Parts: sequence; structure tokens; C-alpha cells
Amino acid sequence: MERKTLFIINPISGGKKKDDVPGLIYTYYNGDATTVFTTGALHASQVATEAVGKYDMVVAVGGDGTVNEIASALVGSEVVLGVIPCGSGNGLSRFLGIPMDIAAAIKNLNNDKVAVIDSAQANGKPFFNMAGMGFDAHISQVFAHGKKRGFISYVKSSLQEVLNYKPQNYHIEIDGKTYVRKAFMLSFANSSQYGNNAHVSPHASVQDGLLDVCVIKPFPLYRFAELVIRMFAKTANQSSFVEIIRGKHITVKRDSEGPMHLDGEPEIVGKEIEINILPGSLKVIVGNSFK
Repeated sequence: MERKTLFIINPISGGKKKDDVPGLIYTYYNGDATTVFTTGALHASQVATEAVGKYDMVVAVGGDGTVNEIASALVGSEVVLGVIPCGSGNGLSRFLGIPMDIAAAIKNLNNDKVAVIDSAQANGKPFFNMAGMGFDAHISQVFAHGKKRGFISYVKSSLQEVLNYKPQNYHIEIDGKTYVRKAFMLSFANSSQYGNNAHVSPHASVQDGLLDVCVIKPFPLYRFAELVIRMFAKTANQSSFVEIIRGKHITVKRDSEGPMHLDGEPEIVGKEIEINILPGSLKVIVGNSFK
């Protein structure tokens, strides 16, 4: 029996128009398809919540933020998540082997290759790909308030901000063991990459029941380009400035409140953050290359 499927389309994700997407869906998708465009923040979450029990699959047409809104509503249910990546980074989609081309991503849904993956929570709020504090959270906040989206804008923001950003002190507890670190960045990786194939934790898995806590230590500014190159070469874990510790239950304490991002979407959180993994909590359509 064909899946009853709801496609939730974010019209502004990635700075690209989506007017032609419904036509492509009705052309290439083999199932029973309904499409809806979101009208603002949290609309995708509301629509996805209402879809549970009415649809077999809900497809996020957007970036990691849109995926987060929709997947959050599906965690623990029998409804399958599908993704058509249309964002700036598309980190989770790339990790799951989903094609970046819209038509190819729609056709991929027809393969019906379902995987069960882990999700995570930071202070009770879900994330699926990556969460972080420090420099990447700072950049997410700057980027969110900018007028331009896309990879080039993100790179420009990073280069402008790295000159003045100061590392922070963190008191980290991972499964009962304490680590005190000064860090430029602290990332909590469910998948291996931020997006655009920049891998901070090359061996991370969405199916191992663990999060990779990635500590990016302070480094001389002239080594910044080297760290970036390592991420694209999938060798960040070999850098002396990168420490990766795996765990299930993580508590972070820092000197003051500040930004934290969940799947690239920033918010201000307090001095103490509690992070947990929820093993095998989400069903998702993956690409043929995902193992």
C-alpha cells in the first residue's frame, strides 16, 4: 500500500525559491502526496504535530532547521521522516546519503529505505544532527540575523568573527567523568558533519546510541585554515587541537549564559546545559549509500 505522505515546504530555506517543488513532487513521487508551505517560525512543527496519526510519512523540504522542527514532532512515533534538502548546509541529509538535487531526493523517497536513528536533547529540546556552543553558536546567531543565507555568507561571517572571538571555560561531565576545558568551540555530534561536508567528528554515528563531544581547543589564528581543511578532508579528529569524547549523558557548566545552536538554529541558554541521547527514536528515509 502506498504511503500517505505530507510534504512540508519551507519557502525561504537556503535562500532559494520553492515555487516549482510541488510540481516536481507530483511528477516524481509515487505515493499519495499532499503539499503545504510554511508561513513562519514553528509553523512546520505545528503542521507536523497535527500530521501524526494521519500520515505515514512527513517530508521536510528545507534545511537542518526545518528538519529539526518536523523531526521533533515525529520522535517516538511510527511516522517516517523524509527529507528533501534545500538549506544552506544540509548536514543531516548529507550524512544520511540523501541526494542534494531536489528531483533525485524525491525519487529517493520511492526507494523506501528506512533506517532507525538516534535523536538527542539539550535541556529537553531535540536536535538530530549537531548542537554546539562557543564559536559555531556565535556564528549561528550572527548568521541568523543577517539578510543573506547560503554557504558563502556563512563563510564570510566566520572569517569576520574569528578575529575577535575569545575561547570560553567549560566544566563538562560525560557519563559521570569530569573534564575541565578551555575551548574555542564545543560541539555535540550525532552525525559527523556540520553541513557542506565539513566533518568535525568523522567517526560519529547516528545509530550507536552515543554523542561525540568535540572539544575544539584554543589555537593560533594562523592554524584556522588548517582546521577548516581538516574538516573537509575528514581528518579533524587527528588534529592536536581537537579532542573527541563519546557519551550518553552530558552536563556542561560555563561562566555565563550565551548562545547555543541546535541543528544550526541559535538560542540563548543558561550557564548549565544537560544533553542526552535518545537511541533509536526516529524513523527516516535514507539514501542508497547510507550503511
